[in-house]
Amino acid sequence: MPGEASREEQRGLIIAEPAGRYATRPPLVADCSVLASVLFDEPDRDTAAAALRGHELYAPDLVDHELVSVAVKKSRLGLEEVAAQGLADLKRLQLTRCAVDVEAQRQLALRQDLTAYDAAYLWLAAELGAPLATFDATLGAAAERYLKGD
Repeated sequence: MPGEASREEQRGLIIAEPAGRYATRPPLVADCSVLASVLFDEPDRDTAAAALRGHELYAPDLVDHELVSVAVKKSRLGLEEVAAQGLADLKRLQLTRCAVDVEAQRQLALRQDLTAYDAAYLWLAAELGAPLATFDATLGAAAERYLKGD
C-alpha cells in the first residue's frame, strides 16, 4: 500500500546476545593437582570434584603435558587402566586451555618463589580475575597473597 513502510523499514536493529558468559558458571583455574585427583581417581577426588562443580574451568596450555606425566607415573606403577581412563576422561573434560605471557610468568615465578609451572596457573587466575584451585600448599599460599593484592 502506498505510504506504508516496507517490512524491513518497520524493523529496528536487533542484536541478539547469548546469556552472560559467567552468569551461571563462574570461572575457576584448576591446577594439575586438582584435575589429576578427579581424572585419576585419587583419594581426594570427591573434594576436588566438588570444588570444580558448577564452574567454567580454565588452565594454562601446559596442563595436558603435566597430566600426561601423571599418567606415565600411574602406568609405571602398574595402573595402566587408571592412566588410560584418566587421559580418555581428559579428552571429554570441558576445560579451556589458555596461552600464558611467558615473561610475566617468569617474573611471577621469581617474585613468588614458585616453579614456572605453578606461576603459569597463578598468572592465569590473576589475568582472568578467577579463583585458583590447588592442593599444592606452596602455590596455594602464593595465590592467597597474590590474588588478594598483597
